[in-house]
Amino acid sequence: MIPLIVDLETEWRGGQSQALLLLKGLYERGQSAELLTPRGSSLGHRAKKAGIYVHTVSRRMMRLRAAAMIRTLLADGRIELVHANEPHALTSAWLAGAHKKVPLLVSRRVAYPLKQGLIARKRYLAAQRILAISRFVKESGVEVPSPVTPEARARARQHWRVGAEDFLFGCVAQLLPEKGQEFIVRALPAVRAKFPTVRLLLAGSGRCFSRLEALSQELGLGDAVLLSGFVDDIAKVYAALDAFVFPSLAEPLGTSLLTAMAWGLPVVAVARGGVPECVEHGQTGLLVAEPNADLFSAEMLHLLSEPEVAKRLGAAARESIQNRFSADCMVESTLNLYEQILG
Repeated sequence: MIPLIVDLETEWRGGQSQALLLLKGLYERGQSAELLTPRGSSLGHRAKKAGIYVHTVSRRMMRLRAAAMIRTLLADGRIELVHANEPHALTSAWLAGAHKKVPLLVSRRVAYPLKQGLIARKRYLAAQRILAISRFVKESGVEVPSPVTPEARARARQHWRVGAEDFLFGCVAQLLPEKGQEFIVRALPAVRAKFPTVRLLLAGSGRCFSRLEALSQELGLGDAVLLSGFVDDIAKVYAALDAFVFPSLAEPLGTSLLTAMAWGLPVVAVARGGVPECVEHGQTGLLVAEPNADLFSAEMLHLLSEPEVAKRLGAAARESIQNRFSADCMVESTLNLYEQILG
C-alpha cells in the first residue's frame, strides 16, 4: 500500500505538523508513503530531511499543477490511496479525478460549516472518508517528548533570557485576532501585581504582532512580554515554560495546546470548540468560560498560588495525551483506516 499525502500549504501550522508526524510514523512501521507539496514549503523541507519521498510543484497555478502531478502519479498504478491534508489539496485531487481511480480521503481541521457552493459540495462528496480532528468538527496526534531535563530547561530559558526566578507563561499560535493573545496580555498586569516576576512568551508571527507589542508598552509591561516571532525549533519554547495559556476564541482542537500538555505543562484554555474534549477542568487543566482578561488572570493566579495543583495538572495532562492523543495513536488509527478502505 502506497498512500499519497497531498498538502498545498506553504506555511508551517498544526495541519502540516500532523502530516509530518503521520508520514514519519508510517515510515517507522515499514510502510511506504509519498508527499506532494509546493516547492519551498516548510512541510516539504522538513519531510525531505526526515527521508520522506517528496514530489513538488511550482507555486504558480499551484492547484492546477498539483492536479496534473496527481494524474501522472496515479497513471502507473503505484499509488493506491490519496489523502488530502487540507482543502486546496482536496481541490487538486478532485480536479485530477483521483476519486474515480483510488480511494480519496480528506482531513478537516476547521470549525466552520462546509460551504454550500456546488463545487465545494462536490469536492467533499467525492471523498470516501472525511477525517475530522475532533467531535466538535465532527483524531489528531502530537509527539510526546521525553521529560525535560534541568539542563535542557536551563538552556531554553537562557535562550529567551528568562531568569531562574521568573515564572514563564507561554502561548504558541499565529498572532491573529481569533487566537486571542490580546486577552492574556491584558490579564498580565493583574497577575504581576501579586507575582512581579511573571513573564509571558508569545511564540508566532502574524498581523497582530505590532498591535500586541504596542499594547504591552501601553500597559507598562516592558520586557515582561516576549514576542518571539516565528520559531523554527519550537521545543525551545515548551522547554522554557512553566505553564501554557490558550486564549483561542473557537479552536477545533489546537495542536499547540495538545503539545503543551504532552510536555507536562499545566494549561489554561477557553472552553470552546474542541478544547473541552481534551482538557477536563480541574483534572487535566483549567478552563475559562470565555476569552476574558479577568477570567484568565484569575486562573493564572490559581496556578501561581498553588504550585502543587499546577504540578498535578501538568502530570495529568501529559498522561492524558499519552493515552488519547499521542502521535502513535493517530498513526495507528489512520493506518487502520487506510487498510480498512483498501480491504
